[in-house]
Amino acid sequence: MKFKIKVCGMSQASNIANVAELQPDYLGFIFYDKSPRAISSVSAELIKYVPETIKTVGVFVNEDLELVIDNVIKYKLKAVQLHGSEEPAYCEALKETGVEVIKALGIREGFEFNLLENYLKAVDYFLFDTQTEQHGGSGKQFDWSLLKNYRLDKPYFLSGGIGLEQIEQLNEIDDNRLFAIDVNSKFETEPGFKDINKLKQFFNGLQ
Repeated sequence: MKFKIKVCGMSQASNIANVAELQPDYLGFIFYDKSPRAISSVSAELIKYVPETIKTVGVFVNEDLELVIDNVIKYKLKAVQLHGSEEPAYCEALKETGVEVIKALGIREGFEFNLLENYLKAVDYFLFDTQTEQHGGSGKQFDWSLLKNYRLDKPYFLSGGIGLEQIEQLNEIDDNRLFAIDVNSKFETEPGFKDINKLKQFFNGLQ
């Protein structure tokens, strides 16, 4: 498969275990109280037992830096995904702890990709999502043709309303900077609970 896969937004312990059995490359857990997919402290304990072959990602939105670092240590997170207006210095401070840093950006018509140059040294990856007020999980796809304006070499995750319907479109993408596909709400039976059969179809459909 030419892309890595990240499954994001599980909030229930049994579902976390079932998704982990599919062996995605990344599992994302939302540490943002306003999200319907926010993980509870009880379920979060299971993060520590996810197989080492899967990178666990904590998703944060404009959170206090020290609290993010505390969660990285407590739950042995391998990466953090920042979905707010975090500045490069904030990202760099996290990167210095040894954790992977993924900076999420909401993409819309007229998005100024050149502004991302300020983050090149501070992050490991960008994540391009649909611009909404709810910081991800909207189920809406942005216009991928806008990515023609992205001219930096930094690899990125592609997110935003990706479901089974996009398999063919994803397989046609020819961009070696596209590192991973991030899926969430299109594979749910309810917020925070993933449909295992749909995920299997998706995994099997990607080339």
